[in-house]
Amino acid sequence: MIPGILGKKIGMTQLFRADGVAVPVTLLKAGPCMVTQRKTPVTDGYDAVQLGLVEFIKPSRINKPETGHTKKAGVEGARFLTEFRMRPGDNDLKPGDKVLVSDFKPNDKVDVIGISKGRGFAGVVRRHHFRGGDATHGSMHHRAPGSIGASSFPSRVVPGMRMGGQMGTDQVTVRNLEVIEIDAEDNVLVVKGAVPGPNGAYVVVRRAKR
Repeated sequence: MIPGILGKKIGMTQLFRADGVAVPVTLLKAGPCMVTQRKTPVTDGYDAVQLGLVEFIKPSRINKPETGHTKKAGVEGARFLTEFRMRPGDNDLKPGDKVLVSDFKPNDKVDVIGISKGRGFAGVVRRHHFRGGDATHGSMHHRAPGSIGASSFPSRVVPGMRMGGQMGTDQVTVRNLEVIEIDAEDNVLVVKGAVPGPNGAYVVVRRAKR
């Protein structure tokens, strides 16, 4: 069993089950990946494996430190690297080993990690779902946040106060998505439900932890 795989989001569609029920699914271009580093408790203090997504990209788009790091493992064309903690039952992988989408099976449960779509600057109504004030004449409080703290004590704004600001571009983990289909020839993984990020964004697919 492999701990996970790297890939890109292709997009969403729907499939029909045998009973005619339409299932919303997301297509992921998962792999091929190669092991670029193996970390052990003896050398690094913990047990993990680092995977690199093999892509057809120009060598100039990978910086020199990463190029030297991946060449040491005999891997070329890997720009997106991620570590997976090893768990009991996982395969003993070593640098240069391949990780393919065929290692997953239908009905498997996976967690998908991605960066959500950027929405730019947003106010508290959109960003934090504030109700807003009355829409009547003379209200002067339609989409404002209201009080952000007391003046006499503590005379400051406490950390974590919900305000307007950058919305999106956050790391989001969607847990326990069901694997519907696998296309080993085209390295496509079909999972039930939605996945964070725009089409073409990098995603991390790991075995479900819960």
